[in-house]
Amino acid sequence: MEEKMIQLKNITKQYKENKAVNHLNLSINKGEVFGLLGPNGAGKSTTIYMILGLTEPTEGEVYVDGIHATNKPIEVKQRVGFLPDNVGFYEDMTGIENLILTGKLNGLTNAEAEKRAMHWLEQVRMNHASAKKVGEYSRGMKQRLGLADILMKNPEVVIMDEPTLGIDPKGIHELLDLIKNLSEEHGLTILLSSHQLHQVQQICDRVGIFVKGELLAYGDIEELQRKLLDETSILYKVIVKNDNHQLVERLSMESYVDSIDWDGEAYHVKVNREDGGELARFFVSNQYDLLTLQRLSYGLDDIYQRYFQGGEMGD
Repeated sequence: MEEKMIQLKNITKQYKENKAVNHLNLSINKGEVFGLLGPNGAGKSTTIYMILGLTEPTEGEVYVDGIHATNKPIEVKQRVGFLPDNVGFYEDMTGIENLILTGKLNGLTNAEAEKRAMHWLEQVRMNHASAKKVGEYSRGMKQRLGLADILMKNPEVVIMDEPTLGIDPKGIHELLDLIKNLSEEHGLTILLSSHQLHQVQQICDRVGIFVKGELLAYGDIEELQRKLLDETSILYKVIVKNDNHQLVERLSMESYVDSIDWDGEAYHVKVNREDGGELARFFVSNQYDLLTLQRLSYGLDDIYQRYFQGGEMGD
């Protein structure tokens, strides 16, 4: 049985008439990267503040490593590192000077703080800029320094609120790669809040879809597909060399085929059960030269379109 590092039990946060979080139940396992995915205003930041003990839930209970976040917020903060969406540093100080200061504020001697700062600067690939003033850093560099800063106190849990906001594509790739490596190499539990679905999909073990204060579903991508999309249909991409006007008519007559669409390059065939070779046999037996037969997986794009944009569940 997996060890639960973060547990939210029937959490509600009410602000006058607005219910920012509505009866949220969620468990995050030790050592996993969990993505809280939702549009702006969905309640992600409010949930994070309750985990950190910075605001109290109207109802329910929050536990971090078995510690009650409301009753013992200081003990929780000792175990959790938090990277907000806008990291603050002393900009007239160098990167390593900022980290040494953090270390000393957490009870380290100057020598211990310097040694630990050098270690984490190397881990976040920022040792080349350690002697540079933070005011000269790009936003991506500040985010990586922010990660080193919270790691100075050796947290068990790292929480990041929109960590890639305002970073260029190369910087985003580097930061995401770094986050995944830190989780794998140091066993950190990481909670990542974002509205950027592609980024969450790249590095998270599990994802929670959060809309209007409610967690619609959570799990890995396949679980979310089953819970939120049409699990009875499977989509295949088909490209044939010698297709003709009879192909669609013939294929539509097969009992396992629900629909066929053409996108100008390939046929997208939706079937009502897992293909056991029937599709390939159909094309071969009908003398079509089959070039591509690929199962397509529904991804977060489909979930995003359905629940975040334009529908009744959208923000």
